[in-house]
Amino acid sequence: MVSTNSASVAWLTKESYDRLKAELDHLSGPGRTEIVSRIEQARSEGDLKENGGYHAAKEEQGKAEARIRQLTELLNNAHVGESPADDGIVEPGMLVEANIAGDKETFLLGSREVAGDTDLNVYSERSPLGAAIQGHKAGDTVKYTAPNGKEITVEVLSAKPYVG
Repeated sequence: MVSTNSASVAWLTKESYDRLKAELDHLSGPGRTEIVSRIEQARSEGDLKENGGYHAAKEEQGKAEARIRQLTELLNNAHVGESPADDGIVEPGMLVEANIAGDKETFLLGSREVAGDTDLNVYSERSPLGAAIQGHKAGDTVKYTAPNGKEITVEVLSAKPYVG
């Protein structure tokens, strides 16, 4: 019997893991305390129905708690390691150059969190494109079906370890 884990595993560099862990530590510690004190201060101002500061702080709290849950799950299920081997094979952590339906694109295969604040496009290895090219190398041509039902041809031009 094969068991499957519904949690997704993301590949992260040690640097990305440390950056995200620091964000989680801040949000779940001092960040949470700051928001709670803003809520308490706004609550002391009276009528909550028309208290913009209270509602803004509560909304900020909701977003922070969602980010805490997201980071906790990501970090608990992450595969942390060095960049993959520079063997030209497409796998998570690789910067891929490909001809996709006639357009040349460069993107990171893996987690958006690895790319940080860059404007680099990121495709999950579980996306239709990511799943189709994973394990292939420069010169390979594959086809996959896009979410809109169209069949798309992809030629892998290169795959190099991403250095963020």
